[in-house]
Amino acid sequence: MLFCIAPICRAAKPNIVFIYTDDQAPFAVNAAGDNRFITPNIDRIFHEGAHLTNSFVTTPVCSPSRVGLIASIYGSEIGITDWINPNTEQQKGLPAELPAFPQLFQQNGYRTALFGKWHLGIQDRHHPTRFGYDQFAGIRTGGCPPKDPTIELLDGTVKKVEGYTCDIFTDHALDFIANEATNPFFLSLHFRAPHAAWLPVRPEDWEPFKDLDPEIPNPEYPNLNVELVKKRTREYLAAVKSIDRNVGRVLELLKIEGIEENTIVIFTSDHGYNLGEHGVWYKGNAIRVLTENPEMQWPNIPPQRRPNLWDTSIRVPTAIRWPGTISPGTSEDRFFSNLDWFPTLLAMAEIEVPEDVVIRGRDYTTVLKDNAKKWTNEVFLQYSMHHGAKTDMRGLRTKRWKYMIDFANPGRSELYDLKSDPNELTNLVDSESRRNRTA
Repeated sequence: MLFCIAPICRAAKPNIVFIYTDDQAPFAVNAAGDNRFITPNIDRIFHEGAHLTNSFVTTPVCSPSRVGLIASIYGSEIGITDWINPNTEQQKGLPAELPAFPQLFQQNGYRTALFGKWHLGIQDRHHPTRFGYDQFAGIRTGGCPPKDPTIELLDGTVKKVEGYTCDIFTDHALDFIANEATNPFFLSLHFRAPHAAWLPVRPEDWEPFKDLDPEIPNPEYPNLNVELVKKRTREYLAAVKSIDRNVGRVLELLKIEGIEENTIVIFTSDHGYNLGEHGVWYKGNAIRVLTENPEMQWPNIPPQRRPNLWDTSIRVPTAIRWPGTISPGTSEDRFFSNLDWFPTLLAMAEIEVPEDVVIRGRDYTTVLKDNAKKWTNEVFLQYSMHHGAKTDMRGLRTKRWKYMIDFANPGRSELYDLKSDPNELTNLVDSESRRNRTA
């Protein structure tokens, strides 16, 4: 006779809660180094697990970055190089035959769900349930307001739901956890915040910031619209706090259900964000926040735009809480990219990647378990922008250097020595040091 104590049996198949935000700057968590942010619940994940201090995405906008997450390939490999515009690109999305990591969880006995933002195609053939999710509620498109959103519900109907969007997505996640607490599950909670628009949020999320005069980066930047940057910063801080409050709800339920020790909790984002750094706002498709824009320099790039592969756009705040495997307070600086999630998540559940599935990422559990004999610290970057400007940027980021070349705008290239210039303020592309290194 086989006796089975539930927590022991489940230990072979840990639950995974994957918390994924939208437009979160690399330091937009208190525990990641920016004390402007009030994030006590997210901080717990950072403090109780591993903070991945060199976590990157290969493309600094929504849809191609999400391709890297779900399929561990570059978006350019399937023609998704910029965010998918649901109005003008209605047929674009994930190919039906593309292997996705949730399918492998599903095939190995996991209950799977995604609540929140998808942004990988709006047609039924692109639906999350076609790629391994048992349940989906949220938005197939890229956008919805922060309050009273129109979303797709579990039964497939689309309707306007009263309430705050972060809370609504989290409500679905909590119901799923409560219903599946005795089964192994993989939960993707994809917040749309802190993507614009940031307000309204619940009063308690806005209260600490409504009268704040926030510190901002580079206030002396030429022609910077300081008041606009401060206004947006206040609103952005509140949006992040709304995420944090809901992360706290998730962590509390895991504890109440008695599955906290058998649940891996991950926090990360689809790409970084600029909060006034370099005189811009947004991500890799940044828009200048200046009172006067510079003259047009490149024929394919309007003067108000500043496409980029800066660290503020390609780095993301990332932490993994893995009870019994990762010691609290761990800080890991070996490079990680969004392409690595596919094999890493599967390895956490001891699920093998099939030999016929082609992926570009690496299993980072070998680093987390200190079994990686050799780990290359570099990430290949790309962004072929076609909304608002035209670029064909390719780049390489190592621990010390970053090089970017834009094939759509001949002569536009950048080189930064990140050791002496971590904020990427001095382009060395035409300097003597660059010529010596490439000779």
